[in-house]
Amino acid sequence: MRLVAAIVLIGQAGTALRAEPPIHLIMVYVLATIAGMLLLAGLWTPISGLLVGVLELWSSFSQPGDPWAKILLGTLGVGLSLLGPGAWSVDARLFGWKRIDIPGSKELGTQKSRQKPR
Repeated sequence: MRLVAAIVLIGQAGTALRAEPPIHLIMVYVLATIAGMLLLAGLWTPISGLLVGVLELWSSFSQPGDPWAKILLGTLGVGLSLLGPGAWSVDARLFGWKRIDIPGSKELGTQKSRQKPR
């Protein structure tokens, strides 16, 4: 999911930068390219995911065209910032890969097996 969002983000920003946009949009596309590269590497994923979410939300309201692709990409960015980068990322190498353990999930399976049939 992280790689797909990064590739789409870099592709969109690169295409927009080649078209020589107005000066106020150049900074937005440069930030989108940087956030896409950070997502591609899996570095600072929570920060870059939130940056993607904010940039795409702003872009969906301020630029003409179909906003749904931008909203989808922004949702992916925010989702990545909440879920984390995954096992194959620079963040996992630097800070360790964290798993979400749901308390009581192991006990649920053992309780069901201990019940006697009626």
